[in-house]
Amino acid sequence: MASNDSEHSKGDERARLPLIGVTTYLERATQGVWDVRAAFLPEQYLLSVTSSGGIAMLLPPQAAEVADAAIAGLDGLILTGGADVQPELYGSERHPMTDTARADRDAWELALFHAAERRRMPVLAICRGLQLVNVARGGSLQQHLPESLGTDRYKLGGGVFASNDVEVVPGTMLADVIGAALTDGAFRVHSYHHQGIDDLGEGLTVSARTDDGLVQAFEDTANGYLVGVQWHPEENAENRHVFEGLVAEAREFAAQKIQKVQHQQKEGVR
Repeated sequence: MASNDSEHSKGDERARLPLIGVTTYLERATQGVWDVRAAFLPEQYLLSVTSSGGIAMLLPPQAAEVADAAIAGLDGLILTGGADVQPELYGSERHPMTDTARADRDAWELALFHAAERRRMPVLAICRGLQLVNVARGGSLQQHLPESLGTDRYKLGGGVFASNDVEVVPGTMLADVIGAALTDGAFRVHSYHHQGIDDLGEGLTVSARTDDGLVQAFEDTANGYLVGVQWHPEENAENRHVFEGLVAEAREFAAQKIQKVQHQQKEGVR
């Protein structure tokens, strides 16, 4: 009976929902008599994780030194959208249209990403997240696309998401994840960004572009599962394939951790 209980416990562990860390940002918030800074994240991110079979765990900015400990119990990481990455981090002068620096968030999320890389933890980077990863890998950004590309097609303003078609590279992880949703290699996405990738970071492979040549997605399999998208997949409830892809990888990552612990326990008994 004890043996059966043990096997049942192991089965439960393997089947548990993967824990997905989701970055948040600090914003001023009011509720009743309170007016304070609070961890903020649109609900769409949380729904995208839970509807894909994961459990969302919020990661608000804090001391970068604790990043490794913060993700130790997680199975996947999502770097979310938000304010522009500081251009000083990639050696460029600040453009007048670049957002006010969010140094606390930049430091925290860079530390989280590097900690995830060391663990080979699955990572999904969205919009700002894609740009942050590109900078972390030594790449650079175009700070104002209406100036560098001559178009405002990616950011209409007023909280209205633009629609754009991206061309997905065949044979990439992204193409596999999106699958049947592709129409002749194209995929319609929700955009809200005024910056984009300039020089591509080390080890990253482009997996999607728009017809003006702007990188819209990249990936890397050499250091674990890493997919970055410039658009906002959380904004389309019918099309959250990249979240499903991350959760599937996180489930496998969790299973491998369990197997490693079980192997160490067996070796210890011997």
